[in-house]
Amino acid sequence: MQVADKTRDVRGTVILAVVCLVLQLALAPNIALGNGRANFALIFSACIALQAGGTRGVIAGFLAGLVFDLSSTAPIGLMAFCLTVSSFALGLEQRNRMAGDLGSTMLLFCGAALGVSLVYHLAMLLVGQADSLIDVIVFRTLPTTALTIVFFVPFAYYYSRVRVTSQGLGGGSLKSGTVGRGTHFTRHGL
Repeated sequence: MQVADKTRDVRGTVILAVVCLVLQLALAPNIALGNGRANFALIFSACIALQAGGTRGVIAGFLAGLVFDLSSTAPIGLMAFCLTVSSFALGLEQRNRMAGDLGSTMLLFCGAALGVSLVYHLAMLLVGQADSLIDVIVFRTLPTTALTIVFFVPFAYYYSRVRVTSQGLGGGSLKSGTVGRGTHFTRHGL
């Protein structure tokens, strides 16, 4: 049984926001691969969208994108638009998609990271902040996607493994007839 704890959810979201903001402002500009840098605003919005989905995910995506736009030289609203659309797509089912399923979480995030990076850098080409289509795809989109995915792995692991077991969803006992995440068995079915 999963009990909604609003205080814990809000506290977790605020901590995640602060961690991602500090990493976006302090770490991302200093670690580059080609012309690509990790996008911690995308990581934040994806974590919220994959956990809560719906309106909460879309609002988190918009606000994270707005903070990203205000801290960079990009046109204001570009990343906000990209993260709002990606959060909407990632949070369509409005359930915790990260709980216990690291593989599908990573697959969904990889697609979102590639899409957001490509759209963002193509728009930067249109406004004149990139040199060519090769520069956009090879030196900006692919490195940004790779770095963002690498930095998403600890967040995905935490929310798919550590946080699930701390909420009591991984518990169970042989006496009660449950093992792991609600798998029921009988003595004869062992």
